[in-house]
Amino acid sequence: MHIRIGTRSSRLAVWQAEHIQTLLQQGGLTSELVLIETKGDLVLDRSLSKIGSKGVFTQELEDQLRTGAIDIAVHSAKDLPSILPPDLHIIAFTEREPANDVLVSRNKNLSLMGGESFRIGTSSTRRVALLKHYCPHLTTVDMRGNLQTRLRKLDEGHCDALLLAYAGVHRMGYDDLIVERLPLTEFTPAVGQGSIAIEVATPSLSDDLSEAITRLINHAPTAACLRAERAFLARLEGGCSIPSFALAQWTDEQTISLSGGLVSLDGSQLLKETFTGPPEESHLLGHSLAEAILARGGDALLLDIRAQL
Repeated sequence: MHIRIGTRSSRLAVWQAEHIQTLLQQGGLTSELVLIETKGDLVLDRSLSKIGSKGVFTQELEDQLRTGAIDIAVHSAKDLPSILPPDLHIIAFTEREPANDVLVSRNKNLSLMGGESFRIGTSSTRRVALLKHYCPHLTTVDMRGNLQTRLRKLDEGHCDALLLAYAGVHRMGYDDLIVERLPLTEFTPAVGQGSIAIEVATPSLSDDLSEAITRLINHAPTAACLRAERAFLARLEGGCSIPSFALAQWTDEQTISLSGGLVSLDGSQLLKETFTGPPEESHLLGHSLAEAILARGGDALLLDIRAQL
């Protein structure tokens, strides 16, 4: 059983694909990496919202799944659209890293809440909007590119700090540059942040092989949380350019707590709710959260956000 693994070619994406390789190897499956460039990797002079909010980091990998050129595609779970075509399926989520956003800088004295004004590089509409809401004294600088490119731009003086996902910073070994880990209660992450997703096309894999890959890679507690988060995002019909956020966490062995919401692009309006329920109702949990946000004015807020992007 030899698996062709499709992945983006950035150092972080390759690290993630090699991690999947290791998990497969432990179960006796051999594999090889197939490097694929996506639109999001190639178009760096425009914001994500301007080049298309859905599938900018996944479309080319999905095309290769459909042709049979690769057997599985490895994605950062937060990059996957919330609604997939009927011929594509997620068969596994890896155990989640801490889902926090982190402030990265050479200056160890910087802090978001310290009152000092400085420039933060980020390409995320969610992070920009939350910064405007909680830290209006700070200035954001649009910062596209892979992690190494962003660090180079930081060193060149384009900004004073970067706002990034802890998982990527940690996987690349840059923990020493983290000057602050942001609280999940205020800076709630993007749906899926911290986990790696495995996507397949129907009927590219046999049932036995698909089940083997799921058994070796899928972390069931994480998968239950991400199902709730993705159901929330799907109901909002959100992509990576929509400043939405959600995080599901286990409160005990029988209960998941899902907190999430939506923030206006200028940070002036923030809607957030929390729902709890059993893991077998994770989809309903996400749907209920989305309905509550929409009922509080989220429907009008989404229309306003989309009109501005």
